[in-house]
Amino acid sequence: MSMLLKRIYLWSILCLGFLTHSSFASEQTALRIAVAANFTPVLKKLLIDFHQQTGIKTQLISGASGVMFLQIKHGAPFDIFLSADSRRPEQLEDDGLILPGSRKTYALGQLALFSHGRLTELSQLKQFNYLAKTSMRFAMANPEISPYGQAAKESLQHLHLWQYYRSNLITGINISQTFNQIRSKSVKAGIVANSQLVLNNLAGIIIPSDHHQPIKQQLVILERSENQQQAQQLSDFLRLASTQQVIAGYGYLNAEKSKH
Repeated sequence: MSMLLKRIYLWSILCLGFLTHSSFASEQTALRIAVAANFTPVLKKLLIDFHQQTGIKTQLISGASGVMFLQIKHGAPFDIFLSADSRRPEQLEDDGLILPGSRKTYALGQLALFSHGRLTELSQLKQFNYLAKTSMRFAMANPEISPYGQAAKESLQHLHLWQYYRSNLITGINISQTFNQIRSKSVKAGIVANSQLVLNNLAGIIIPSDHHQPIKQQLVILERSENQQQAQQLSDFLRLASTQQVIAGYGYLNAEKSKH
C-alpha cells in the first residue's frame, strides 16, 4: 500500500468515526447515499423529483470513490453507494457486502480538457501537445483513488504524452477538487468530468471515449442497510429512461443499454 493510500485509509477511518457518532446518529430515518464527487451536483437535482415522487428523505455523503469504498469496507453505515467506477462495486460484491443483484450502472462518464485562454482555440491533440511543451502545471484527479483520474492517466498514455505531464501534475483527491483548482485559475489546465463543464456552462474539449477504459459508474445497495427497500426505489428511479435522458443532458452518456 502506497504512503498516499495509507494516509487516505487513516483519514477515512477518522471520518467514519465522526459520521457514525454525529450526523448519522441524528438522521436515522434518512436514506444514506454515498455518492462520487462527480455525480453529486446532478444527484442533488434529481433528488428533487425523487422526493416528490416517493417522500423518501435522503442524506448525501460525497467524496472520492476510493475513500468511500474504504469506509464501507470498515463498516460505514451507508445504505447505497454510487461509485464513479465499476471496479469497487464489483469488489464489494465479491466480498459479500452488497444486496445480491443490486449492482447496476447508472451513468457513463466522459472526460474533458478544461483550460484557460487561447488553448480553447486549438484542436484537442494540439492543445495537449502545447501544454506538454510549455511545461505548465496540469491538474487531474489522483489516479490511485479516483476513477476519473485513472481514466485521465489512460488518456494521456494513449496520446503518448504521460511522460511529459507526470512531472508537472497537480493531483486532487477527487474530480471536484481538480475542477475547482482549474476554475479558480490556480492551475491553468487539466482534465475534468464533462458534466462539471455542462453544469457550469463552461467550454472544454471532450476526450474521445476510446482513449480510456469506459467510466462505467455503478451503484450497489449495501447488505447491512436497514433501508434496502428505499435504496431499491432510488436505484430504479436512476435507471428510468426519463431519468437517463436527464443524466445524459448533464454531460454523461446514456447507461440504459449497459449490461448491468
